Amino acid sequence: MSYAMIDIELTRPLPPLRLAAEDSGVGVLLRKRGRPVGFCLVPLGTGAQLDPTELGALVAAELGEDIVRSAVEDEIASEHPHTEPLDLTVAICTRDRPELLEVCLASILSLRETASSPFGVLVVDNAPSTSATLDLVERLQGVRYVLEPRPGLDFARNRVLDEVTTALVAFVDDDAAVDHGWISGLEDAWAHDPLAVCVTGLVLPYELATDAQVAFEGFGGFRRGFQRVRYAGLSIDRFPRYPLWAGMFGSGCNMAFRVEPLRRLGGFDEALDTGPPLPGGGDLDVFYRVVRAGHSLVYEPRALIFHRHRKELRALRHQYWTWGTSFMAFLHKTYRSDPAMRPRVRHIAASWLSWHVSLATDSLRGKGPLSPELVIASVAGGVLTFPWMYPRSRRRTSRINRRYAGS
Repeated sequence: MSYAMIDIELTRPLPPLRLAAEDSGVGVLLRKRGRPVGFCLVPLGTGAQLDPTELGALVAAELGEDIVRSAVEDEIASEHPHTEPLDLTVAICTRDRPELLEVCLASILSLRETASSPFGVLVVDNAPSTSATLDLVERLQGVRYVLEPRPGLDFARNRVLDEVTTALVAFVDDDAAVDHGWISGLEDAWAHDPLAVCVTGLVLPYELATDAQVAFEGFGGFRRGFQRVRYAGLSIDRFPRYPLWAGMFGSGCNMAFRVEPLRRLGGFDEALDTGPPLPGGGDLDVFYRVVRAGHSLVYEPRALIFHRHRKELRALRHQYWTWGTSFMAFLHKTYRSDPAMRPRVRHIAASWLSWHVSLATDSLRGKGPLSPELVIASVAGGVLTFPWMYPRSRRRTSRINRRYAGS
């Protein structure tokens, strides 16, 4: 099963839609004057064809509320704040994926001619097994290369913080490509909240070429909506899970920070996002600590990137396992390090388990968005590793630091 991806601009006439023989549905990105305002997945049947009127009816049916919302926002919007150029470095942490990295870098470098903010580009090569990444970067103009020998994503992220000299740093995963309006989105976010320490952005699929990619996006993917949201303080009315339901803030594949405040917070926790034993949680933890420290975090949908989701169901199942593992490791760390939040951590853990029971029940009845195996993988990853995964990862991180001390 594969879905075509189409990008529709509301201010232009709609085109006809003709699916390829292998496509059985469509992912629709809706924009208004370049700004993303909605996204939907629509099954249509293999090789379907729609004329502009039929496509318009489909868009209205699926995304009508988003169209109305964007029109209302345009009517009530105050004067657009003046955006100052950003003092920005774009950082990509990578390991042995030069083919993906090349696409990511091409999308970033293409913005240099049009972006109002000049920016540097830094590639941190994390414990590579070959020189392929170095060879790629050396062929490009204006891209800086740094080797980080300690294996683990948060080692690489902290190396970025050691290296950059700009006020702001934006992290993009190597399996993503940035939208043409990504820099403008970051500018908008900081124009609306100049003191924000963190900005996250919208993440949509780069492709929907396999069952696994369609299934993941059908469950919501990395999307967090199409409205700007500012998070600050330690409570939100009628949302007791905040701020520990840290995935609500955005995704680590598309996040930007003020460098000095992040350094003062201690950077990224190197016992999280450390590779196969615990390949996640670093973004959840840093988003939480930003808000917990009294800073604001802004989610800005105009800062859009396109992410390559897992292609194989086996890889997607492993991703859900690691998400369960990483989330519970994050809760375990927070329970130990932040006693004042312990009642809320207990509530979150219970809510997480209850939510998964509901997902599993729906899935077994054939009604849920996920297959039973994916739900089971997520809950098993969290429950089976909860008591020992984070302490074990801390011990592993200490061993890595001792091994590479002085290198």
